[in-house]
Amino acid sequence: MLGHDHEDQVCSVARALEAVGQRWSLLIMRDLFVGVRRFDALVESLGVTRSVLTRRLAHLEEHRIIERVVYQHSPLRFEYRPTAKGQGLLPVLAGLMQWGDRHYPHPAGPPRVLLHGDCGGEVDATSVRCVACGERPEFEEVHALPGPALADPSAGHRPDVL
Repeated sequence: MLGHDHEDQVCSVARALEAVGQRWSLLIMRDLFVGVRRFDALVESLGVTRSVLTRRLAHLEEHRIIERVVYQHSPLRFEYRPTAKGQGLLPVLAGLMQWGDRHYPHPAGPPRVLLHGDCGGEVDATSVRCVACGERPEFEEVHALPGPALADPSAGHRPDVL
């Protein structure tokens, strides 16, 4: 059985899990990708305690997956944004999202659809390509919009999550 520290293993998956393998880490990144970026909004969206969120954000910052950016100076307030390294997790989260849609579907349909901002075509998570134009959109060009499950009022999903 693997211990908690995988840094010395000759395994890319184990080393990556040191940075993002904790459940809250991926859920935080999910929320950052759809634009939930302020601490209180993350607490509300995730349903996590403030202390757990503080620790997970610090961990992601330490690994340079996210960065704090000042959005207000008086009083000083920050929001959290994915770095280029963090943006590289988009295909991972998109693949996990589409895997979940396929194997654990909501009866009303997927909660989110990924669209290419330039042409409006759907983005395939496996190839991270737009199925309409064939381009591979940059991070900023991928939009996670509400899908059928979020449009269904009986679905019980929050509109701000993948």
